[in-house]
Amino acid sequence: MKKLIYFFLFCFLPLYSQTYNPSWKSLDTRPVPSWFTNAKFGIFIHWGVYSVPAYRPLGTERFASYAEWYQVDVMNKPGKGRDFHDRVYGKDFQYREFAPMFKAELFNPDDWAELFKKSGARYVVLTSKHHDGYCLWPTKSPFSKDWNSMDTGPKRDLVEELTKSVRSKGLKMGLYYSLLEWETPTPAKETNPYLPSEIIQKYRIPSSQYINGHIIPQLKELVNTYQPAVIFSDGAWDETSAFWNSESFLAWLYNEAPNKDEVLVNDRWGKDAHGSHGDFSSSEYSAEDETMTTSRPWEESQGIGGSYGFNRAESIEDYKSSKQIIHLLIKKVSKGGNLLLNVGPSSDGLIPVIMQQRLMDIGRWLNVNGEAIYDTQPWYNHSHEIKNENIFFTKNGDTVYAICTKWPDKSIVLPGLKKNAKVTLLGSDIKVKVRYSKDMLSISPPLVSPGNMPCEHAWVFKIN
Repeated sequence: MKKLIYFFLFCFLPLYSQTYNPSWKSLDTRPVPSWFTNAKFGIFIHWGVYSVPAYRPLGTERFASYAEWYQVDVMNKPGKGRDFHDRVYGKDFQYREFAPMFKAELFNPDDWAELFKKSGARYVVLTSKHHDGYCLWPTKSPFSKDWNSMDTGPKRDLVEELTKSVRSKGLKMGLYYSLLEWETPTPAKETNPYLPSEIIQKYRIPSSQYINGHIIPQLKELVNTYQPAVIFSDGAWDETSAFWNSESFLAWLYNEAPNKDEVLVNDRWGKDAHGSHGDFSSSEYSAEDETMTTSRPWEESQGIGGSYGFNRAESIEDYKSSKQIIHLLIKKVSKGGNLLLNVGPSSDGLIPVIMQQRLMDIGRWLNVNGEAIYDTQPWYNHSHEIKNENIFFTKNGDTVYAICTKWPDKSIVLPGLKKNAKVTLLGSDIKVKVRYSKDMLSISPPLVSPGNMPCEHAWVFKIN
């Protein structure tokens, strides 16, 4: 018996007592917590002071409609956006004057959490601080005094309230955190800062204290206080990870965080880290997944509209339909990734009704077809041989799922499957006929009508 105990300790204890050094070489050896790659679908929330003006003129190019960039790309650049600001708020109205108007008076975290649960999401990521530096929690940093949700605006700890509600629904709770603050230029932006010099002179954090006296303490404060399951870092693109002291912080996180076995981070910790380091790669409004593989976890984030923060300039034509979002989820998951779908609440704390409707539709679809999404991996065996752009594949163990984004008008022919395969249509008791010939499985789509269709937008054939 003693020998068995010693064997167990020798073989398994090192898995849980691994110490990570502050270097990418060491940090990159950390196993990724499996809950993330199994979850597949999360909700992103961009909410803050920028939700008060909630405006940016729409553009067709990528990133052009981000209303959370109001301070930089609306207020401080000539054109339609600046004209709007001057007309509505006045030429002398400063960005920080929006903070008292960010009241969140209708914010009910339980309502949000219930909606996210019904959407079928498995995790939630809230912007604790965006590039404007405003914090949604009562941070202890002296540089954020009067620039946080407890001192100015709602007079509430918004991070704590939502974290509690989300976890009560059985979902994982994560936090977005911007390393960049526009009011404090980093060395690369000294000659071309994001904001006018008078704003920087008034609010700038001393360079000697910015990282180790403000950024790192805030990150540790969030971890120790709220124990986020995900830390979605952002804004690190102008400097390297050495400037941000990223490796040191992540070594602390992996070694000492109270939830160190659960927490994971994205790759935005310096311009040298993106796509290479961190626990998973993160992209936005892109097709980067075309080159990503299952060798590294990844996540694509997109808004229901073209903006992350609520943008009043957007109309129904600028919002994805429920069908488009469900197809987006299917595509990302079938290629091995997660989808982080963003909602942008208004400043009063309400999620726009059209966004709520989209989330409810996704949830209804996942109630029927969730087993083809959650806990799955891509099925690559022979899927490349199937010339049909409307069929995507996932697998879980020996089960393969053929997800059809268009109801098939002819038989689905699949290579590489066993002769005795059993096929069912998820959500339906209708018998599915199959044939097996020359190492090919042929699935005949059953006759369906609006009365017996199991769901809308996409249909799944389960192949055991």
